[in-house]
Amino acid sequence: MHNPQLNKNGELQHLLTIEGLPKPILNHILDTASSFVSVSDREVKKVPLMRGKSVFNLFFENSTRTRTTFEIAAKRLSADVINLNISASSASKGESLLDTIDNLAAMHADMFVVRHGQSGAPHLIAAHLGRINHHHVHVVNAGDGRHAHPTQGLLDMYTIRHYKKDFSNLTVAIVGDILHSRVARSDIHALTTLGVPEIRAIAPLTLLPGGLEQMGVRVFTDINAGLKGVDVIIMLRLQSERMTGALLPSAQEYFKSYGLTPERLALAKPDAIVMHPGPMNRGVEIDSAVADGTQAVILPQVTFGIAVRMAVMGILAGN
Repeated sequence: MHNPQLNKNGELQHLLTIEGLPKPILNHILDTASSFVSVSDREVKKVPLMRGKSVFNLFFENSTRTRTTFEIAAKRLSADVINLNISASSASKGESLLDTIDNLAAMHADMFVVRHGQSGAPHLIAAHLGRINHHHVHVVNAGDGRHAHPTQGLLDMYTIRHYKKDFSNLTVAIVGDILHSRVARSDIHALTTLGVPEIRAIAPLTLLPGGLEQMGVRVFTDINAGLKGVDVIIMLRLQSERMTGALLPSAQEYFKSYGLTPERLALAKPDAIVMHPGPMNRGVEIDSAVADGTQAVILPQVTFGIAVRMAVMGILAGN
């Protein structure tokens, strides 16, 4: 079965999901990103790999942070960036998703960065571009429904590799709203492919999807047991828009049972790092003392995210 993300030479054509991507491709993206980060790790270099190319940010769902980092990344590559807030325009006129794509492809787009509330929308767009013979147009999934968020997964891997050097002897815990999290899915696929021996999922039963054990993940409903001896803690945002109803009693109750406090962090290895895809709900999934503490690498994640998104777009544009 041909992977729709790869061209016939096995090179990356689209980035739709981490699932099924071979390890050498993941490492190539991480190595490329690494070449864009300055020695001090504070800065990302300018690399004019996409001069004269047009990147269209198609955000059918709001996300200021992700859109901004993609925009900065594209500009660091010297691309022309066009931001389209689609939810406000064509969708309300009743234009279909693929009509919108046809019109933009006719404007000589080179790349679409797509954020969509429906799982599978970026795949649909990529398949459509192949059918209408626009093979030179690349699609990057910037988050689709509950399905995948591959660049977040990659920047998480970059962050882990940066601090821990090697994946082969780590225990990584993913904590929180795993059920609704496309980040968790992308992280699990990436960690597995890169050879992490133990991946733990820590959450209340109501926020655990089925099938985690089949993916090789150890499931914990007790956070204290789950955090024991881990090297990396990936906190997930509680999607407060989904807090109502039967899933959870209240944000305060959640924090009491699953919030990352200094006491709970002390159960992990002394050099454990704490990650969070942002935006954080302080006092809900993470205590401010931890978020602002020495073990948190949440702000470096943002810098690395720019380099990783540059790497993805640069590699796609080069193939």
